[in-house]
Amino acid sequence: MLKHTLGNPSEFGDILHHLNCRVGLTALSLWKGERPRFDGYRLYAGFEGFLTRETLDRVAAIEDERERHRIKFAFMDHYLQRHLYSHDTEFRAWSSSAAAHVNGQKIYFREVIPWCQKSSTRIERLQLQKETTALCRFLKPFAINYWKELLELLKADFGIDAYIDFCQEKKGIDYPLYYQRIKQFLKDSEGIYFAAMEKWSRNRFGLPLSDLTRFDAINLLGLSEFDRLCPSTPAWDYLPFFKHWDMDPQSMEGLTLYMGTETRKSAQAMSFIVQVPEEIYLVMKPTGGWIDLETLWHELGHGLSAVYTSPKLSMSDRNLAVSFNLSEAYAFLLQNLTLTRPFLTSMVGLTDAAAATLEFYKELKDFSSFRRYCAKFIAEYEMFDEGDLSKGQNYADLMRRHTGFYHQPDSHLFDLVPEFYCLDYLLGWMAESLMREYFSNRFGATWMFRAETGEVLRGTVWTYLISWKPTIWAGFPWRTSWLDGRRCLIGDDHYPVRAQYGAVGLTGTAAWLFYELIYLYKFSNENF
Repeated sequence: MLKHTLGNPSEFGDILHHLNCRVGLTALSLWKGERPRFDGYRLYAGFEGFLTRETLDRVAAIEDERERHRIKFAFMDHYLQRHLYSHDTEFRAWSSSAAAHVNGQKIYFREVIPWCQKSSTRIERLQLQKETTALCRFLKPFAINYWKELLELLKADFGIDAYIDFCQEKKGIDYPLYYQRIKQFLKDSEGIYFAAMEKWSRNRFGLPLSDLTRFDAINLLGLSEFDRLCPSTPAWDYLPFFKHWDMDPQSMEGLTLYMGTETRKSAQAMSFIVQVPEEIYLVMKPTGGWIDLETLWHELGHGLSAVYTSPKLSMSDRNLAVSFNLSEAYAFLLQNLTLTRPFLTSMVGLTDAAAATLEFYKELKDFSSFRRYCAKFIAEYEMFDEGDLSKGQNYADLMRRHTGFYHQPDSHLFDLVPEFYCLDYLLGWMAESLMREYFSNRFGATWMFRAETGEVLRGTVWTYLISWKPTIWAGFPWRTSWLDGRRCLIGDDHYPVRAQYGAVGLTGTAAWLFYELIYLYKFSNENF
């Protein structure tokens, strides 16, 4: 057993970084469908004497506030994970074997999203809803048990009474303030949103939006109806695009891509940032169509944001992050450029009309996804604020009210990502809109093909941003144009599909849909 004899911040950080590597490599193996290097029960073997309250008391004596904060919460993460391991293992064991039986098909939980996107019919998705309702009810006690144990640990071992307080202290985000602003945003934007989505629902399914479920939303927002426009070329064949930025993801030191279709591999793409900047893995199981291009570019955004982080930064700045908003911003920037007209016409070879159609629906999809994350944040905030994790009806009502799609009340804990990560998505997306506007204003509509864009994303600006220096962020040029930021392209006059939506009112005024939040994001979050 490791004895607690360490005294300075760098030694504390080194141990926590080592544990991060263990956890990351274990998750990587599981994602690839391989046996992990460390069996779960051995993950913290030898570190029992380090993961104690005594260590946390000594962390509090670290003089540097920034270092202390990062080490404290990295320690708490591992402390909690070690104590919750048995509950997590029990839940994962049951959920990994849970499967719905639909029309002779066995659909595991982990396969629901790709199945809905590519392989399902409307009737089959309705059957899936019935099947998964029963599965969620069976698995729900295991999920509740995990969360109850987590909340009890926070209170008993760390004196933290509220989960919201824990997340707020860790990330420096004013969750109550965002809660109020997001509620107002959802109210102000609902007219434009529902008019557009109603038309899309009727055009796609011949049904009103009110008849659609979350599983129909997965199918609709996967843009599979436009896969007929997608060349058979695999997504990775477009990686030479990065030569415009003097990058080569396929031979980049520190970045490893796993792009096979192995049966046991997870259907969900994921980036594993094991060590920054020297050890990053991207795991993806292609399914074909536009979703592959978006997914690959999004995950590459995470990978490149890590690869281009300067090794000169401190170890804690590089490897003990408390939030991943910036990484999400980089990921959304890359993802969102793939379905723009310049990229689709120049790289993919679509006609201008086909590219405009696809770009139109991509923006509408993003609008729906953005509101989904907003609604999820409201539901999760209210659940933890009220302290009752067992009731899912409020989640179902809020998701229906703000997205238009029916959500199962019993599924609320299975749509829950810890630490309000849905808000991290929103913050990253809003930062992306500022980045995109900056590049567009400086380099024009074809900014994604300019070498200067790559210089920014590879250079010192990104290095300082990733280290969370507020003074650098505050002075960066794209802040000055926030009011004129990214335009939601829905309904602009030059779109050939405008005729379908002419009465909706989706003109340039839709641009402000993201910017009420951007305003708050820029001026209230001092940690970003």
